[in-house]
Amino acid sequence: MIFRWLRDAVRVRLPHAMKIIFAVALVSLALAASAAESVIAPGAKLEKLAGDFAFTEGPTGDAAGNLFFVDQPNNRIMEWSVDGKLSTFLQPSGYANGMMFDAHGNLIACADEHNALWAITPDKKTSILVTNFNGKYLNGPNDVWVSANGGMYLSDPFYNRKWWDHDTMALTNEEVFYLSPDRKTLARVTEDLKKPNGITGTPDGKNLYVSDIRAGQTWRYDIQPDGSLTNKIFFCALGSDGMTIDDEGNLYLTGHGVMIFDKTGKQIEHIDVNEKWSANVCFAGKDRKTLFITASESLYSIQMRVKGGNPAK
Repeated sequence: MIFRWLRDAVRVRLPHAMKIIFAVALVSLALAASAAESVIAPGAKLEKLAGDFAFTEGPTGDAAGNLFFVDQPNNRIMEWSVDGKLSTFLQPSGYANGMMFDAHGNLIACADEHNALWAITPDKKTSILVTNFNGKYLNGPNDVWVSANGGMYLSDPFYNRKWWDHDTMALTNEEVFYLSPDRKTLARVTEDLKKPNGITGTPDGKNLYVSDIRAGQTWRYDIQPDGSLTNKIFFCALGSDGMTIDDEGNLYLTGHGVMIFDKTGKQIEHIDVNEKWSANVCFAGKDRKTLFITASESLYSIQMRVKGGNPAK
């Protein structure tokens, strides 16, 4: 609309200098309007889809747009289908936490019960991908991001769980690990974090975002061809339990609702959720324009203008 006004304006019989001034002003208005455009669909409202869970976490969408999330204390993975039906996908689930689908349709899950990383096939067969690092159990895989080449990044903070038979950390530090695409090599790729939690990457596989929730900070790294991380850059002064990214490169962090940041680390939106804690967030639905939020005992959604950045596997 603004650019049509600009076209018509320059046709008006005004002095050349006035036309230039008018054109510049309208271009500025157009840029400002574009920058201010909300990522939320016009008129969209937050909707509570389901409740009465113990604690919801780990949302992720499959290629068809169905949403999977965990009710962790109840040791089950739930499914919210594209036609709005709720069902139990897997129980017991290894007390699964963060999850994401790989390119083969397997559900990769941080299986908290035995400090492991699982792969769950569509027919619900499970296999263990990771159990330890250098002969020691991981602290507790919490969140996972699967890159386009099949490599996996997982955060490994320590949160003492009531279903464990131990109450101390297995490893000295709480860091991020990388599992190679052939699933044979697990490497620690950070060394100075306090408690990494939410994690996601860019669709092009060039950058990884990691939230250090104890430090109240989120960082961006460059991903190298071998999966290692370099060029740690401060992104924003906010830690996050979970995170996702949209197709415009905006980053979504969770905690007290959902905070949305543009590529520069500037907060551009806040979605208020009337729950004690918003644990995680992801895009799903048939067109991947539905933002799902796992918050305390409930599951929420809101329609978005933008799509999820990482294609559903």
